[in-house]
Amino acid sequence: MIEIDAMFPVMVTANLEAVKAFYESVFGFNAVFYDADFYLHLVSPHSGIQLGFLMPEHASQPDFLKPLMSPDGYVISLEVKDATKAYTEAQKMDLTIAMQLKEEVWGQLHFMLQDPAGFKIDVVQHVDASGN
Repeated sequence: MIEIDAMFPVMVTANLEAVKAFYESVFGFNAVFYDADFYLHLVSPHSGIQLGFLMPEHASQPDFLKPLMSPDGYVISLEVKDATKAYTEAQKMDLTIAMQLKEEVWGQLHFMLQDPAGFKIDVVQHVDASGN
């Protein structure tokens, strides 16, 4: 068995500075590593959640990591205690809302934002399921 200590996605995108500013100001992440020509690694001081962002076409990377990653068909889910409050904050911050706040029968209250790289962020609160 291979034991793991952490898990985080690494997304390939060209605008690390805008992504860095977005996740720091909206969700309070800290950049623990940042090289504008290479890689950004973010960690939430509240939860330890980690996100990685890699520049495309970097010489040190294998070919399969060189192209830009399509934001279509990909979502980052971030769980919150109060999705309604988070939605109100997102509106106040004039963030790009990709999906309005809604309650799902399987037990989620959520909405989706779009970050500067085009990735969707599903801001989720778990609630009692009404459809089961």
